[in-house]
Amino acid sequence: MTTNEKNKNSPHFVFFGTAPLAGDVLDQLEAAGLTPALIVAGADRYDSRKKENIFPPEKEWALERSIPVIQPEKIDDELISTLNKEKWDVFMVASYGKILPKRLLDIPRRGTINMHPSLLPRLRGPSPIRSAILTDEKNTGVSIMLLDEELDHGPLLAQKKVAMPEWPPRGKTLDAVLATEGGKLTAEILPLWVRGEIEPREQNHDVATYCKIFTKEDGLLDLSDDPYKNLLKIRAFDGWPGTYTFMEKNGKQVRVQILDAHIANGKLILDTVKPEGKGEMPYADFLRSIKK
Repeated sequence: MTTNEKNKNSPHFVFFGTAPLAGDVLDQLEAAGLTPALIVAGADRYDSRKKENIFPPEKEWALERSIPVIQPEKIDDELISTLNKEKWDVFMVASYGKILPKRLLDIPRRGTINMHPSLLPRLRGPSPIRSAILTDEKNTGVSIMLLDEELDHGPLLAQKKVAMPEWPPRGKTLDAVLATEGGKLTAEILPLWVRGEIEPREQNHDVATYCKIFTKEDGLLDLSDDPYKNLLKIRAFDGWPGTYTFMEKNGKQVRVQILDAHIANGKLILDTVKPEGKGEMPYADFLRSIKK
């Protein structure tokens, strides 16, 4: 079957998504010949240094392929009206970050499906990937679910376990792996769901667990704490919100970002740090600088 034939027979759908998952999911959908007719993206970011707007990756992806893209500030009557102007087979969501009301979820004839990067009902909520690392939950994977009005509560369409060769992984690494595997599973399930070939199954709500939004303050490390617990935190908060501690230099407390570390002989060994106002450097170099 040619790409044009695939596209001709693919579902007519809208994709809602933001970084870090949206780009990889879109790539996997495209590879399977499943191209959204419209992308609902996150907001542009203003770069004060360059004095210009920076587009989110999912918007760049759409523009490169001449796919219409919209960036609503909120889910309101205007957006509902816009989406109601066409007949859609399904809406597809991956890490969109906004709560979608029932009147939006019900617009497509087959409802709205979501790729969630955990094995639901484990780790419902906004930070399942980083929370899996932080809580040492090695049983990771992805779920495709039918969205309802409650948080990650809807019936499951498919799940896939994803084993990591090394644990704990860096947060950005697990982001990429689960986004790719979630995209592959979505590409497999989406057309089957639209054709009515999948029977949803209810989640076991009695064993549900939840995760939270992390803040910069969550990244504070107590280096006297359990070494493995600290390593999990460093790896989980890779990139955002990051981990940091305070160290003394020339009689002053300096804020030091901890970028990576490892465990040796039961101790946490810091590898790479970024002192406040300085660039990234090996921890050994930082130690030499504070002993001068």
